[in-house]
Amino acid sequence: MLINLSDVLTTEGKVVREEIPLEMTVFVNGSGAYDIVGKSLVELTFTNIGIDKARVEGSCKLQFVAACDRCLTEVPVTLELDFDRTVVSPGTNAEDEETEDNLGVMDGYHLDTEALVYDEIIVNWPVKILCKEDCKGVCPVCGQNLNERECGCDTFVPDPRMAAIKDIFNASKEV
Repeated sequence: MLINLSDVLTTEGKVVREEIPLEMTVFVNGSGAYDIVGKSLVELTFTNIGIDKARVEGSCKLQFVAACDRCLTEVPVTLELDFDRTVVSPGTNAEDEETEDNLGVMDGYHLDTEALVYDEIIVNWPVKILCKEDCKGVCPVCGQNLNERECGCDTFVPDPRMAAIKDIFNASKEV
């Protein structure tokens, strides 16, 4: 959803508060697509902080369903997003850092709330999603979820650095 910020960017001291429904239903990143199963309204406050500059503050709560990185069971993931960003009018000679913040979020005088929330999800996405801290994962041989039961497979992997020594011992054995 696009929000027109021309009044906020051009009127000194102007403050506008809005609650916007998030239209996004799926979050897609490099590791997969995650359904958004719960979401709150995006609460935004726009404050003019200077000539052609506005501060965008906001919050939103999202709930996803993702797979555990070790055992692949479904895990609920909740993100509480709080953001604070400065946006500038198009064509303004602002600092490069502020102009970079506008990339993808501002379209002329309009703020793209979907892009803003997407950027915040990317920044706050957990590095590793686990069903529990001590998740045992799956057996590399048979694929059994080791949190449910042990499988009894031989999972011994010999050290490849010792292969040359093993060959020496095998060669000197008499048959």
